[in-house]
Amino acid sequence: MEGLSRLFRLAADHAAAYRRSLPDRPVGTSVDPDVLAEAFGGPLPSAPTPPEQVLADLVSAAEPGLVANAGPRYFGFVVGGALPAATAADMLAAGWDQIGHNAVTSPAAIAAEAAAGSWLKELLGIPASASVGFVTGCQAANTVGLAAGRHQVLADAGWDVERRGLLGAPPIRVIGGEERHATIDRSLRLLGLGTDVMEPVPAGPNGAIDLGALRDVLRAGSAGPTIVCLQAGNVNTGACDQLREACELVHRHGGWAHVDGAFGLWAAASPATRHLVDGLELADSWACDGHKWLNLPYDSAFAFCSRPDVHGAAMSYAAAYLVGSGGAPVGSDLTAESSRRARGFAAWAGLRELGRDGVAALVDRCCALARRFADGLTSAGFEVVNEVVLNQVLVGFGDDARTDRVVAAVQTDGTCWAGGTTWRGRRLMRISVSNATTTEADVDRSVAAITRLAT
Repeated sequence: MEGLSRLFRLAADHAAAYRRSLPDRPVGTSVDPDVLAEAFGGPLPSAPTPPEQVLADLVSAAEPGLVANAGPRYFGFVVGGALPAATAADMLAAGWDQIGHNAVTSPAAIAAEAAAGSWLKELLGIPASASVGFVTGCQAANTVGLAAGRHQVLADAGWDVERRGLLGAPPIRVIGGEERHATIDRSLRLLGLGTDVMEPVPAGPNGAIDLGALRDVLRAGSAGPTIVCLQAGNVNTGACDQLREACELVHRHGGWAHVDGAFGLWAAASPATRHLVDGLELADSWACDGHKWLNLPYDSAFAFCSRPDVHGAAMSYAAAYLVGSGGAPVGSDLTAESSRRARGFAAWAGLRELGRDGVAALVDRCCALARRFADGLTSAGFEVVNEVVLNQVLVGFGDDARTDRVVAAVQTDGTCWAGGTTWRGRRLMRISVSNATTTEADVDRSVAAITRLAT
């Protein structure tokens, strides 16, 4: 066993050295894909290779192709880093190699999920009676939430979709904002509803759903099974739908209200931003990522449902050999996976590391740094086109071609990393501040680099 201890220590040392290098290393990578393919490629060896040599070879092959997305100046997509305790817990989870299927396969994994799920609901203002499924990301969480909605609205119409499928079922109306995230549409495909079923609702100036338009769309259609997809945190602008009014409106029409809150739901964790998601507790299901603003390791997300019985009915299954199946839904009963890694350990550790005040401070700090980004780039003469309400900043550098050149130059330069997007017909730089280690100095350094490259 000494060899195993040495191997694991070597892996931990490599991981820690990489993390220590993040503040200083180039954020992006310009490695030739062919070089990476050659480093990882070649014929499969016929003979075994000592584990320490395998580890050394892996580090050597991977190092040139690693992107510093866990570092303080990565502002692409909506990506957090990974908190120290949560990362260490994930390393332990890999070493423990637990199956998070149910309390028989790993009592500890299910207990960690139960505790972390309770804390998450408390932080986010979701009813304590709701169920929580630990999934890979908001694609999976949205799919679970919409599957629960599909179950309930069809059950209300007298149709058992789990037993009878969709052929011959009453038609389901699905309504969502025109600026919804694309994962909603893929979830509709995966659930057999198709993207053509979506009835888009216009958005207001900053990307939140237009309440008056939502009211008109609900009134215009026929009564029947209805699911409405709302959003906390527009993927481009950070704008949040008016959840209280929207949920009340949906329920007056007998519909199911699902909230895609991949990162914006974390606004509820801070007194300074909680008003942006006022009324979120009125929804029927919620999707939220852990590997974004909570800074948990990939992959980590949560699917919440106000009715655990509906959640379990939509997602669970049983088999004679699965000891522990049945009863209150837990673990795999609340996700689309059976062979689940134990994600609850990292979530539990990250929440313990931060505490309630730490989560609120993380949200507040990222929002303040996003405003600092916007102020700095505005002062430099560039156009910030969105109202910075959370941690998202959209910047234009003139015409679309010039903006794309600036984005490409920033990604090649390596000081920081930001992506491009198209919003309201314009190409823009999209900056997301989501990392717990980002400082004012990181923002100022990034603003200086962007300004230098743009001018």
